[in-house]
Amino acid sequence: MQQSRRFACPVAALVVLGVGCPSSPPSSSPSTPSWHPGTVFRAEGPVARGLVDVRGLVHAHSVYSHDACDGVPVLDDGSYDPVCFDDFRRGLCESGHDFVFLTDHGDRFQDNEFPDVLLFRAELGDELLERDGLPVANRVTCDDGHAVLIMAGSENGLMPVGIEHHVSDDPAVRDALYGPVTDEAAAALRDVGAVILLAHPEDYTVEQLQQMPLDGFEMFNLHANTELNAGFALDLLVRANDDDPGLPHPDLLVLSIMSEDPRYLERWGRVLASGKRVSSTMGTDCHRNTFRTMLADGERADSYRRMMIAFSNHLRVTAGADGVVDDSELKESLRRGRVWGAFEVMGYPVGFDATATKDGVTYELGDDVPVGATIHVLAPRVRGLDPKAEAPRIVTRVLRAVDDVEGFVEVGSTEGTALDVVADAAGAYRVEVRMMPWHLRDDLVDEARRVLDEAEVAGVDYAWVYANPFYVAAR
Repeated sequence: MQQSRRFACPVAALVVLGVGCPSSPPSSSPSTPSWHPGTVFRAEGPVARGLVDVRGLVHAHSVYSHDACDGVPVLDDGSYDPVCFDDFRRGLCESGHDFVFLTDHGDRFQDNEFPDVLLFRAELGDELLERDGLPVANRVTCDDGHAVLIMAGSENGLMPVGIEHHVSDDPAVRDALYGPVTDEAAAALRDVGAVILLAHPEDYTVEQLQQMPLDGFEMFNLHANTELNAGFALDLLVRANDDDPGLPHPDLLVLSIMSEDPRYLERWGRVLASGKRVSSTMGTDCHRNTFRTMLADGERADSYRRMMIAFSNHLRVTAGADGVVDDSELKESLRRGRVWGAFEVMGYPVGFDATATKDGVTYELGDDVPVGATIHVLAPRVRGLDPKAEAPRIVTRVLRAVDDVEGFVEVGSTEGTALDVVADAAGAYRVEVRMMPWHLRDDLVDEARRVLDEAEVAGVDYAWVYANPFYVAAR
C-alpha cells in the first residue's frame, strides 16, 4: 500500500530539476485531445443523479482589495488599475472556471458599492443577476462564449462569500460587522446571503475553530503554501531572472510552492472528529502582488491566470428549472458540503464520483449517512491523457476523521477503478485521490526521473483530489 506524504511534496524537487515546455501552446478548448502543462479543460457538466459538476475559485482578490495589484490597486487619479482589472477577468476566462467567490478585504470592499464590487462592466456585455430588485451576481461572457459567475465576498476576520448586498448603508455598521469574528457578525452576514467561511485556519487553534460561527474553512491555501516553500519559489525566480534555460514550463512553477500542509489536515480532521460540520474549500488567494518576474511565456509569475489554473473547487449542484446554475444553487451546494477540490496542475480528473448507500437510499457528499452504509468511490482518470504517455499511478482512499495530530486515519484504499468501504462506525469520512505523476516522466530531465524513481521506492505520492466528508451516525 502506498504511503501518504503529509508535507514537503517532492513534486517541488521535480520542478526545480526541470520540465520541458510543451511543443504546442495550451488550449482552453474542451475538445483538446491531450493534456500537457498549461492545458485547461472545462468542468464535466451533467453527471450522475441529476447533478451538474461545476468548477471555480473560492478565495480570490480583485482591485477591490488594498493589497492586490502590487499593493497599488488605485491609481493617482483615483481610478482602479485597468491592467490588473483586465488581468483578473482574462484569468477567469482562460482558466475555464464557471464561478468565482471573491473575498476582497474590507477596507476597499466595504467602501465600494454593488454592482462595482461584482466587477460589473456594462460596456463589456456583463449581465447582472438580480434578486428583490438588487444585483447579487455578475455573469461575464468570455470571448469564446463561456460564462463565468462572479459573486462578492470579503476576507477580514471571517470570510463571508456570496454576499448579495452590503449589511448596511451606514459605514459604521459595515465596520462593526465586516471585521469581527462574532455570532452577531455571522448572523448579519447570513442575512445578506453569505456562506460564512474562514481563511487560514492555521492561524487558529482547533478549539477556536470548533467554537467559531462557521459554515466552513479552508483545507488548502496557496498563500500559506508559498510561505512554507518560499525557498523553492525564490530559487526559481532568481533562475528566471537569469534566463536559465533549464527552468520548467512556466505553468508548472506553482508546483514548487504546493505541498500538503499538516496544520490544515490536523485542524480539518480534529474539528470534524469533534462533531462540528464544516464545508472545506481550497483557497487560491490570488492577489497579483507577489512575484513580478516575467517568465518565458511573457507573463508574470503570479498572473491571475497562472494562479487560477493550479487547482479548483468542484461543486455538485442541482441546476434550476431553466437548466442554468445561478448563485443560489452554488451557495446551497457549498453550504451542504457537496464540494471536492482538485490539484489540476498535474492533470484534470474526470469520472470522479463518491456516494454512500444503505437500504436502497443514496447519499451525496455532505449528507448525514447511517452507520453501516457503504461508501462507493469511482476513481478519476486524467482527462485527455496522451495514450502514448506512461499512465500515472492513482490511489483512491477513504479516511475517517480522528482527534490526533494526523487528523485522519485510512479505512480503505485501492489502485483500481472503484472502491467500496463500509462505514461501520460513526464519524466523518472523506475521500482522497493520490497520484504518482508518471505521465510527466517524458518531460523530465534525467535527474528529475531519478527523483521520481526514488519517490516510488519510498512509497511517496501526491494529493490530487480532496473531497468533503459524509457524516456517519447511528440512527
